[in-house]
Amino acid sequence: MTAAMRTLKLLPFAVLWLPLSPAQSNPPQTHIWNLPKGFPKPPVPPDNPMTSAKVDLGRYLFYDTRLSVNQKSSCATCHKQELAFTDGRAVSMGTTGQLHPRSSMSLVNVAYSAVLTWSNPQMTKLEEQALVPMLGVHPVELGMKVGDGFLPMLRADAKYRALFAQAFPNETDPFTLKNVTKALACFERSIISARAPYDHYHYGGDDAAVSASAKRGEVLFFSQHLSCFRCHGGFNFSDATTAENSPKREVEFHNTGLYNLASAFSFPATNLGIYEHTQLRADVGKFKAPTLRNIAITAPYMHDGSIATLAGVLDHYAAGGRTISQGPNAGIGHNNPNKDELIAGFTLSPQDRTDLIAFLESLTDEEVRHDPKFADPW
Repeated sequence: MTAAMRTLKLLPFAVLWLPLSPAQSNPPQTHIWNLPKGFPKPPVPPDNPMTSAKVDLGRYLFYDTRLSVNQKSSCATCHKQELAFTDGRAVSMGTTGQLHPRSSMSLVNVAYSAVLTWSNPQMTKLEEQALVPMLGVHPVELGMKVGDGFLPMLRADAKYRALFAQAFPNETDPFTLKNVTKALACFERSIISARAPYDHYHYGGDDAAVSASAKRGEVLFFSQHLSCFRCHGGFNFSDATTAENSPKREVEFHNTGLYNLASAFSFPATNLGIYEHTQLRADVGKFKAPTLRNIAITAPYMHDGSIATLAGVLDHYAAGGRTISQGPNAGIGHNNPNKDELIAGFTLSPQDRTDLIAFLESLTDEEVRHDPKFADPW
């Protein structure tokens, strides 16, 4: 078919679209996932479809310190790209210096997270979760308040006027808190980590991408003896994973025997797990199993950052629960009454430990740490 014939065939449709506004006749470009083999398409809420314009706007908002009460912090303060979008702290610190009870979770592959925090079973939408750091007061994170002037600030910025118009072309005034969270959610969903040596080995067919030690470590990881895969399985190495083409299932939370205090609760009062939401004593100490992707660069570990190294994490699981010999948190975690039955302990030789850590290190995606698509645009 010639170019002229194609033009003629399109003319009736062009006429039909003439009454529409320019913004409506040029809808935002759909976001292209470019997912590798083995990665399903993430679920996306119908009321916030992924577009390249929203992802772009969200990236600017994500790195903008003007979205904090003292203009010192942004989302990126607790989610640094070079640390796989964590902050390297045991527990996060808000813009006013207030320490949080839990560590900052990685945002890589957050699009696949069935639940979004360590211990809130109801927090399942990124659009809603974004409001917590922005507006929360217990603890203060970014310290914003509705009506405190940050929306007029965005509207006064020429760069944002263009970005909001492109992201929400059919709205007379797109400068709303709802649209801010929609854009942030779209950017966060775009942070896909799938280019680690493990991926090149398994999905790319490059046998030399990982070491012999890492290959032995993978066998151990997926063995019945260790059963690490039961909580950290699948392409995202987490049992709290969902996808567009998979039915939603109830997410499991786990007590791994990290503590066993001799008190009314077996865990520190500031970190009681999903008990804080369910009020069921059997839920004390139960937390989400996070993704292990990029785990080698997201220390310290556990929900409260209380284990400094991967070697320490192996010690904890090999013992079937951590023992703390003295201090306010003293106790034998192995004996915690709520401990998951999968955490029974196992034996590891020195070579096994080396191999397991090599396998975990093979999950580090250097490209996602330096990809300009996810970097500070300012």
